[in-house]
Amino acid sequence: MQINLRSFKQKVRHHQKSFKKFLGKIEKNPPRHLDKIAEEIDAAVWKEVDCLSCANCCKSMSPTFTNTDIKRIASHFDMSPKEFKEKWLYFDEEDGDWMNQKQPCQFLDMSSNMCSIYEVRPADCAGFPHLKKKKMVEYIHVHKQNVEYCPATFKMVEKMMQRFS
Repeated sequence: MQINLRSFKQKVRHHQKSFKKFLGKIEKNPPRHLDKIAEEIDAAVWKEVDCLSCANCCKSMSPTFTNTDIKRIASHFDMSPKEFKEKWLYFDEEDGDWMNQKQPCQFLDMSSNMCSIYEVRPADCAGFPHLKKKKMVEYIHVHKQNVEYCPATFKMVEKMMQRFS
């Protein structure tokens, strides 16, 4: 399904507090079989959300680049890891992470919403939005953040609220 980012952002503003409150409750008191339920909901979410019609994550967030990511992507460009970091990344002192210098991501093709380095993209991108991680309760803090950027995460929380109400 096509994602309208303007209407998505309005929905986020309207539901953000209730979603974060709900996720906080799940985090403190996880329901039985949460991981299994998350897997079922994940399958339903992807029938309704098309990432290529959105790419909001690439437009408004930065992945963290591990040293392994940096080496792999630098090699893809025939650069040294040092050259790659100098050209595209900065080191976030607070979190100790390598991040994109700018947004949207320099590797996003804005005309197609496709990643120009998809085959070698950072692990953080490959796993995003982390909907069905094992031990989902350990990722609730990630979902609290992602719900305002990712329609799939928003849809997952919406479906979880319906399921547990």
